[in-house]
Amino acid sequence: MTGNGRAGEVLRQRNFRLYLLGVVSSQIGSRATTAAILYHVYQLTGSTLQVGLVGAAQAAILFVLSPVGGLYADRLDRRRLLQACQAVSMLVSLSLGLVTLLGAVELWHILTAVVLTGAAVTFEQPARQALVPAVVGTDHLVEALAFTNPARELAILIGPAVGGLLLTIDPGVVYVFDAATYVAMIFALAAMHLLPQESLSRTHSAGRSIVEGFRFVVRRPLIGQAMVLDMTMTIFGAYRVLLPSLAADVFLVGPAGYGLLAAAPAAGGLLGSALVFALIRRVPQGRVVLGATAAYGVSVIGLAQAPAFAMAVIAVGFAGCFDTLSATIRHGLVQLETPDVLRGRVSSVHQLASRGGPSVGDAGMGALASAIGPVAALTAGGLVPIVAAIASLVTPTQMRSYGPLGDRQESALRHGPNQGQELGPTAEKEEEWPQ
Repeated sequence: MTGNGRAGEVLRQRNFRLYLLGVVSSQIGSRATTAAILYHVYQLTGSTLQVGLVGAAQAAILFVLSPVGGLYADRLDRRRLLQACQAVSMLVSLSLGLVTLLGAVELWHILTAVVLTGAAVTFEQPARQALVPAVVGTDHLVEALAFTNPARELAILIGPAVGGLLLTIDPGVVYVFDAATYVAMIFALAAMHLLPQESLSRTHSAGRSIVEGFRFVVRRPLIGQAMVLDMTMTIFGAYRVLLPSLAADVFLVGPAGYGLLAAAPAAGGLLGSALVFALIRRVPQGRVVLGATAAYGVSVIGLAQAPAFAMAVIAVGFAGCFDTLSATIRHGLVQLETPDVLRGRVSSVHQLASRGGPSVGDAGMGALASAIGPVAALTAGGLVPIVAAIASLVTPTQMRSYGPLGDRQESALRHGPNQGQELGPTAEKEEEWPQ
């Protein structure tokens, strides 16, 4: 079946359309708030170092709670867990919005909201990633991810732009808007008819169950290599934290210009998602990931050296394109290589890279930029993913040899990943786990 035919089948599924509706709605609000918070903190403090505290707070809560979030994504009903997390985020945004509109907001209010929302998202993301195969079935998993990413990127494109416009009124308006957007996802999840979930028994030791997720990743070097490449991009090429200072102090474009800068990566992400459909079954996927990783580094350096605002917008757009291209293949790889009973825990390990990397990167890049300036910090950081990609390309890594979606991956899509391979005690030897 052609790629377009498979894509059409995914879009005809009612479950998937509901899922996309919920994802787009909640992402528009949450991305508007993410952009607004960075600008709001900079507005309150005038310090890139303190803007970096937002990333530090997110990183702290992520590293503490991520393994627990993965465990509960495998133990509990993933749909209900997602709904609960969305409800928590909605209440936090509403509370922050009211405090801001009343003129009583302080930095600690914002950081507390970041921690609480980060905790909810840390539980939400492993459940949401592990839920996708239950929404569309494994046969359409890669295509579903390739559609979900442009839908998210469209939301990410709209969200910061809306956030920038609403910032001209008051940051509190952005937060209240965010709270309202969670409703669609909560109701969309309730309306779905999902495939049965293979849940981990609650009698299994929590500690041993969490360790099993890490052990599975260690046994799959391909997943580990994908995570390392992700972190080289998001930790060392963390450009988003510097966008407020670039908009306000370098290009002098204010909140509206900042909203455009913050939205540009999503515009590029739409192009990156289109490239996924064009390349996924034709070109070795590992080579695509490595090429996109290096190109991301080049784009970050281009942002650092941009002589004008328009050039900066273009550079950020290319960064979003190559980030999306690489991330779509990496996320599909993780889901295809992992059995359902382990998907929550493995996704929680993966989010240490996919979410922890940006959080650590924001904190580190904010501190580095305050010491040596944003141009030097971004230029140095952009070199790291370039070097990492070249090193992986010239050495015999599994990522380098990871081919197009051929017979092996098609088998995984039809029958589940790792057929005939050892899946560890959680998947095959549950009777050996201590009660």
